[in-house]
This record gives sequence, structure tokens and C-alpha cells, in this order.
Amino acid sequence: MTLNTYLIIYLIIFGFSSFSRMFLERLNSRYLSANGHVVPDVFQGEIDEGTLKKMRDYTVASSRVGSLEHLTGDLVIVVIILSGFIGWITNTILSLEMYYVLSGIVFFFAFGLIMGVLEIPFDLYSTFVIERRFAFSTISFRLWVADLLKSVFISAIILGVFLSVFLSLMLYARTTWWLFVWAFYIAFQLLVLWLYPVVIAPLFNKFEPIENQELVRGISNLMDSAGLKTEGIYRIDAARRSRHSNAYFTGLGKTKRIVLFDTLLENHSIDEIIAVLAHELGHWKLGHIVKQLLFAMGISFVLLYVASVLIEQPLLYSTFGVNETVGYVGLFILGLIFKPISLFFTPFGSMLSRRYEKQADDFAYHILGQVSFLIQALKRLAQDNLANLHPHTAFSWFFYSHPPLVERIERLEKLSLN
Repeated sequence: MTLNTYLIIYLIIFGFSSFSRMFLERLNSRYLSANGHVVPDVFQGEIDEGTLKKMRDYTVASSRVGSLEHLTGDLVIVVIILSGFIGWITNTILSLEMYYVLSGIVFFFAFGLIMGVLEIPFDLYSTFVIERRFAFSTISFRLWVADLLKSVFISAIILGVFLSVFLSLMLYARTTWWLFVWAFYIAFQLLVLWLYPVVIAPLFNKFEPIENQELVRGISNLMDSAGLKTEGIYRIDAARRSRHSNAYFTGLGKTKRIVLFDTLLENHSIDEIIAVLAHELGHWKLGHIVKQLLFAMGISFVLLYVASVLIEQPLLYSTFGVNETVGYVGLFILGLIFKPISLFFTPFGSMLSRRYEKQADDFAYHILGQVSFLIQALKRLAQDNLANLHPHTAFSWFFYSHPPLVERIERLEKLSLN
């Protein structure tokens, strides 16, 4: 692979992006190490020194592994580019004279396999070393392997179907393929969203109706107050894998449902669970999910159009050592170009998400008439999940989809005084 001006510019941008992420992660860890022994005012009397130390140590340990994984992934990408591997695998696949759609699927699956194998040792270490050290992981190695095989199988099917249609449209729709792909992308996304709770999720977890009728009535009353309906309220056997707690809304149309982790049900009161769901319901009622989908549709429309123009440019391919102008290879190269650039758009998405989170907290306050149980739930979740109570301002501004926990609780307490 011969270096050229455009490739050097790309590598500089890529390196700056990688360094920026590492710098922010390191900044966050050092800040936590220096301040993690201080109990925030809103947690006074709620946590002891031992728990606070575990919170600090867990975040630092997880961050180190995450940083190493990011760095390793970036180095592998640089090696792939500089070694001329993209050009070699392109020529190899083309020499087999396969059908265009099949050759494109093989191309993407090859790189997917490389990156997937790269993730395995980090996932193993996180699951069986860090998560075990802090008493979170309960998963057996056998179940971990089963989950991995299921994930690979499902991902292969979904990606295979998606790429088959995507590449077929590129082949036959010629200059307008991007518009048809955009329409297909939206439909496919909605289909997966509709299928996920009834087809995909049950392959990993057992879904059972909530047995506590008092909780069911409380949730039903909450839904009625918001003027919304759901097809069911379920608990899942999350404790088979981890002691982390969570709750979420999922599905679309008739597959829409509320899902509660069994760990959440065991560790929280009914009032706290309803308060957490009131917040989640706020996202639903205020149209945050729909707005995010519409935003994604708009971005994908622009990106696909730009891609349709750029993949016809020979310079795109020659810059990365590819001699042939092949559409699916061009898409892959554009993905490589977008990766480092996308990091610098992260704060905008984070700010919008934090705004939605504040609006959902406000919704919970208005529909419940108080936020005391939501505050209790957040404090309990912080302890149960060993959350970082001392994130660095720059790191949280850049990456946090939720307001920092202490800041969020302080805001809720001010609401309760109104």
C-alpha cells in the first residue's frame, strides 16, 4: 500500500479522533480516581465508603478495558488500510466471478468476521473478570457461548437479508438506487423493531407476565393516565446473566410491551418501579422515539445520496489502494471515512438525548405529582449498578446520553420544592 496525500490526511484525522477519545476517557478516569472518595451532598447518608470505593474502582476498571478495546480496534483498522488488505480482498472476491450481490455479502461478512473475533477476548474479560470481580456477572461460560452463537446467527440472517436487498437495488436501480435503499432501510428498521420483542428477544430471555397484581394495577393506571396502551407487562430472567437492573419499553404497534428485569423487581419498591416507568413513558408520550426515528431517516437520506455520488469517484478507491470501482467496496471505504468524523458529532446527539431525559423527568413529575420515588429509585440504581458519581464535565458533555446522576437528582429535588 502506497501512501498518498489524501490517505495521509485521512490517517491524521483518524489518529486525532482516536487520541481525542482516549484523552477524554483518561481524563474521566483520573478525575474519578482523584475525587471518587467524596460523597456527593445528595447521597449523604445513602452510601458508605465501601460502596463509594467500589463505584470508583468499577468505573475505572471498565473504562480501561473499554479504552483498550477502542485502541485495538483502531489499530486493526489502520493495519487493514496500510497493509493493502482492502485491495487484496476486493481482487480476490472479484477473481471468483461471483454474482454481484453474493460477492458484496462475502466482502462485508469478511470484515464483520474480523471485527467480531476482535471483540470476543474483551467481552470475555469484561464478563468473567471485571463483572465477576464486582459481583455482577452470573452467566455461565456455556450460556455465554450459546448467546454468542445465537447473536452471530441472528446477525448473519438480518445482515444477509438487508445486504441482499440493498445490493440488489444498487445493481438494478442504477442512479436512483439510494432513494429505493432509503425507503427499504426505513421499512426494514420498523420491521425489526416490530419483530424484536416477539421473535428475537425471547431467544435470549424468558418473558413471563408480572405476578404482582398490585404492580400490574399501578402500571395500568399509569398507562391510563397518560392515555396510552400496551400489549403486555413482562418480567425477564436477567439474573441468569447479570445482577444489573433495568426496565424498558419495546416493540411497535401490537408488539409494544413493558419489560422489567427480575433484578429490578427484587430490589425496588412498587412506587419506585412505577416512577421509573413514568419516566420511560415520558419518552413514549412526548414522541422522543418518533423524533429520533425521523432524525435518523433524515440523516440516512442525506448520507445515502452523498454515498451515491462518491462511490462513482475513482479517487475514493485509489486512495485506499483499490484498483476497481466496486459499489459495495466504496460503501465500506465511506464507512471507514465516516468513523473518525462521527466522533465529533457525538456531543450534538448527547445534548439532544440529555434534553429528552430532562423532559421525561418533567413528565414523570407532572403525571405522578411528585418525584420522591424517582429520586429514591435513581439512588438505588446508582448503588446497584455502581454508577459513576464523579464524571469529568468534558467527558459527560461529550458522551453522556443522560444528565450526570448527581446533577439529575439535584434538578429533581428542585422540582419537588416547586
